[in-house]
Amino acid sequence: MAERGGESRGQVPGWAFVLLSLAGVVFALTLVPRVASGEVLRVAIPWLPSFGVQFSFFVDGLSLLFALLITGIGVFIGLYARAYMHGHAQTGAFFCYLIFFQASMLGLVLADNIITLFVFWELTTVSSFLLIGFDHASEKARRNAWQALLVTGAGGLALLAGLLLLAQAGGSMELSELMTAESGVQEHPLYLGILVLILLGAFTKSAQVPFHFWLPNAMAAPTPVSAYLHSATMVKAGIYLLARVHPSLSGTPEWIWTLTIFGAVTAVWASIVAMRQTDLKLALAYTTVMALGTLTMFLGSEAHIAITAAMTFLVVHCLYKSALFMVIGIIDHETGTREVDRLGGLFRAMPITAVAAAAAAFSMAGFPPFLGFIGKELKYEGALAVASEPLLVAGAAIAANALMVGLAAVVAIRPFYGAPRTYDRTPHRPPFGMWIGPVFMALLGLTFGVGPEYVGNLLINPAANAVAGIQKDVKFALWHGVNIPLMMSILTVALGVAVFIFSDTLRRWLASALGHLLTGDEAYDGVKGAILKLADVQTAILQNGSLRRYLFVVFAVTAAGVGGTLIAEGGMAWPALWPDVPIYEWAIVVLIAAGAVVPMAARSRLAGICGLGTVGSGVALIFLIYGAPDVAKTQLLVEVLFVVMISVVFLKLPRFAETTHPPKRGRLGDLTLAAISGGVMTLMTLAVLDTPLNDHLTKYFEANSVPGGQGGNIVNVILVDFRALDTFGEIVVVAVAALGAFGLIKLRSTRAGGS
Repeated sequence: MAERGGESRGQVPGWAFVLLSLAGVVFALTLVPRVASGEVLRVAIPWLPSFGVQFSFFVDGLSLLFALLITGIGVFIGLYARAYMHGHAQTGAFFCYLIFFQASMLGLVLADNIITLFVFWELTTVSSFLLIGFDHASEKARRNAWQALLVTGAGGLALLAGLLLLAQAGGSMELSELMTAESGVQEHPLYLGILVLILLGAFTKSAQVPFHFWLPNAMAAPTPVSAYLHSATMVKAGIYLLARVHPSLSGTPEWIWTLTIFGAVTAVWASIVAMRQTDLKLALAYTTVMALGTLTMFLGSEAHIAITAAMTFLVVHCLYKSALFMVIGIIDHETGTREVDRLGGLFRAMPITAVAAAAAAFSMAGFPPFLGFIGKELKYEGALAVASEPLLVAGAAIAANALMVGLAAVVAIRPFYGAPRTYDRTPHRPPFGMWIGPVFMALLGLTFGVGPEYVGNLLINPAANAVAGIQKDVKFALWHGVNIPLMMSILTVALGVAVFIFSDTLRRWLASALGHLLTGDEAYDGVKGAILKLADVQTAILQNGSLRRYLFVVFAVTAAGVGGTLIAEGGMAWPALWPDVPIYEWAIVVLIAAGAVVPMAARSRLAGICGLGTVGSGVALIFLIYGAPDVAKTQLLVEVLFVVMISVVFLKLPRFAETTHPPKRGRLGDLTLAAISGGVMTLMTLAVLDTPLNDHLTKYFEANSVPGGQGGNIVNVILVDFRALDTFGEIVVVAVAALGAFGLIKLRSTRAGGS
């Protein structure tokens, strides 16, 4: 009954996700002709106008391509997930998380204002955390969800700093204004810092080495999440960011070499690690890391053909990878295993799934007439056009693609052909909602390959032009004749076939060779453990339970921070002429100083409190002398009340024990710190007094209090109108204190009456 209830509760969110995705696709498709013609659509709603922050969104070729991928793949992920999660008690929550994520991702790729972009960036982090850890009963899922949150969240903090510096250097908070070389960001002194911070945000989100380990671990999420977030959408957010800032940050040696090297290393390393996996879902996860490295590598180039290759491969990868993830989910759903060594002979039970897997794998391997073939040729053409290091880029692309050909053959052939195996469940054809997605994605790869000019002219070229910042369309065709890229493709296929033939031997060798290497996951655990150990040591020093140490640390840090700043900024100032101070005022100063020393020397609590009371009374006398009798009266009343109350309390406490009374050396240290802190506060006060008075607020209050506030007393108007919330807070505090006192009085009277 619980499962049926969960199923019925999940129907509405499930269909809502499908219909919202479908509506998004239809709306995005209506914008294709306008955006393909070069038009940029923009809308802005004021949010914090005084800070230049607004909810501004714009649609150009790049954002439209991403929006179509997010919503289009979302339709079939929704249908797939409805069947995959059938009967799950938390289906409703699952689809609510998916809707949350999709809205966040759409906001990210459509945002124009950098603060709006960052808000949606962090929302994708939070929503992906909920989806990765959806199986919250699993310790592995919880651990990997936290890992993804910490890694991408730390990158998000770096990104925020980088975006704010970018806005400062470019003179605008709007990406549409910053996406030009004329913004002058590259010539700005902050350029290197901006680049490092933004790349940290992008690299953590797109799982570049050394941050690659979190994405394969995120496969603890249900398969629909893996097919959607970790192949087609969220992990592409880092790629989107690199593409979006490409016009303003690219072209420098720092940009070119950083993206080229990190992308190449990520692509090759992930391909190698993918070949050693026996879990097909985990192997596909590493191929996603490989694809992200390839995209990063090509976005490091200034060549327009390389950028076009990146946008083409973006579409190719989203189509075949989402299809293959869904295929692996079907296999796991029907057989109970994803281990390649335990799979085989599934073609008769799942022929449609087998055909969809073969078509998607053909596109992944780059076979004609699929779009993957065109994407691979464009990648090789783009690699040869890279001015900085064409051999490095081309070699990395061939190595990664050859391994992908071998793995594509493993995914398409091993589970479906060969001798039938014995499974925990009886395999059968999956429901319509599960197989329609892989079939449609595979058909799109074939359709776009047969007629590439449509997707090229309407989607890919506008996106590439938005990234490059220039209008230069690339001709898309299935056949370009016999050329160097074709020869490189043939070499890739030959190497890939060899990889497939010797895949078992290669897997065993890689497992042996890489088994002793430190993985990124182990490094993450080591870093996290070191941080926790440092926190333990710091807590033992600073939070040891001693109030005296707490106060010492607070005052020492304050004095060092404020004093150091004053010295560094040259803010110390001395009066040019010392005022003529009467003798009785000097007497008050001596009285205050003596009262401050008494608590340090006294061995009695009562004597120390009396010394502090003397300090307060002396300050009240200074207020009285300088024309503030109301403040002096308040100060004196507070001091008297404080001394009386604390004295009554201290009289009830036991005398100081030798173990608890501060030693003489400790009290001398306290006295020294107190003198330093007081001196720093004195210097800060002198520095403030030496600063010319800014009477802007004074004039504003004078001009607006009486006529605007409708009051005859400027002080009353400020308290009631300009400081209304502050005054309300003070009233609330007094009211709460009065209620507390009333409750205590009533409690005492009740007890007295009862006794």
